[in-house]
This record gives sequence, C-alpha cells and structure tokens, in this order.
Amino acid sequence: MHLATCRTGKTFILYDADSVCDAEPTPQIGPSLIDPAYWRRTGRVVGEAPGRGSSLFLDVGRAQWVLRPYRRGGLIARISEARYLWTGLERSRAYRELRLTAHLHALGLPVPQPVAASVTRHGPATYSAALITVRIPGAEALAERLADADTALLERVGATVRRFHEAGLDHVDLNARNLLIDEADQVWLIDLDRCRLRPPGAWRQANLERLGRSLIKFGAADAMVAIRRGYASDADD
Repeated sequence: MHLATCRTGKTFILYDADSVCDAEPTPQIGPSLIDPAYWRRTGRVVGEAPGRGSSLFLDVGRAQWVLRPYRRGGLIARISEARYLWTGLERSRAYRELRLTAHLHALGLPVPQPVAASVTRHGPATYSAALITVRIPGAEALAERLADADTALLERVGATVRRFHEAGLDHVDLNARNLLIDEADQVWLIDLDRCRLRPPGAWRQANLERLGRSLIKFGAADAMVAIRRGYASDADD
C-alpha cells in the first residue's frame, strides 16, 4: 500500500496510489473522486447502503468501492449534518480513519482495504469529509445473519473481535451492523470512525457489552454466549 496526498483548492485527499491506479478507468485524483454526483453522472453507481450518509457502491472495473460521506447523528445533526470542527488535517475524522484502517490492513486483520479519504475546508472553522474503501464481495451484516447463524460462525465472530483487541483496537461502535460476514463466512470489521489504538484495559469489556446490547436490539441476546466463548477461546490459543 502506497499512501499519497493531493490538494485541489480547498479539498485535501489522502489515497492509496495502488488502489486508484487499479481502477478502470482511473478516476482523476481530485474532488470528483469523492463526489457522488460525478459517479452518478458516469453511470458507475451500482447500489446504495442504508443508514446515515447513504454510502454508494461504485463499479471501478476489477472491484467495487464504497463511498461513505461523514454524517452526524443525534441532536448535533440539527445544527450541522455534515460539517465538523477544524482542528487540523491529520486530526480530521477521515484522515484518522484511513490511516488506522491502513495500519490494521497491513497487519493482516480483516478490514476493508482503504482507497481514499477526503477533507474539504469550509472557511476557517469547519470541514466536510468522505471515505472510500474496497467493497467486500457478497458480505452481509451480522445483523442479517443472526437468524441462521450457527455456533461455529458466532464463535468465529468472538475470535475475530479478540484479534482486533490484541492489536489494540478500541472499536467505539462495535455492533451487529459493523461486523460483516462474507461468502466464505469470514468475519470482517468495518466503520473505524473515532476508533483508536490503546493498551489493554476496561475498554475491551465495554466493546463486548456494546455488542451485547446490539444483539438484544436484534432479538438475538443468546448469540452473545457463543461469541464470548469464541473470544475466550482465541485468548487461550
């Protein structure tokens, strides 16, 4: 992975040169790369994910990409849905998420391959941002697999979470939608916004408790028993 940077006007882009060069045809490195309207005009939007921000699935030839604009939730969204306080480029949410994803990807952990992060300044105090990653073929959220998930799959979920914890990842929004299952039943972790690397601590248990609350919302509280067993088993290996 070869991370490079580009600036066009008020837009800054951090991107993996190898991923962008592999796209067919190669998009120009600039604001159009992260502009949903550009992708729609060129007829390369092949799907859209539900949820805040409306992520787009993009056809780039050899693979598909996921373009995810950053959007606020909760009460703060009433003030500004897509603007964030500017505290520096490397501290922007998009740059931090891309660099963290690239780090975990380099460790061989199951995260989507990062493609690009963009940050656009809006005056001296705010910015908007977007992230592009490679789409995992055939992947579904764990939430959509809970009805038919067997013990082996749930234990694999727990073992995967443990791998990330051993690497120091504190996933602040670990839930059944941010864990994906691909066609080979491999488990992936997505959405690393605001996540960080930390030494071992109580945050690990907090992550698991958050996942447990998510499973309750989906009517699958019992699934946490197998997930915790897989988590503990991986710790013993």
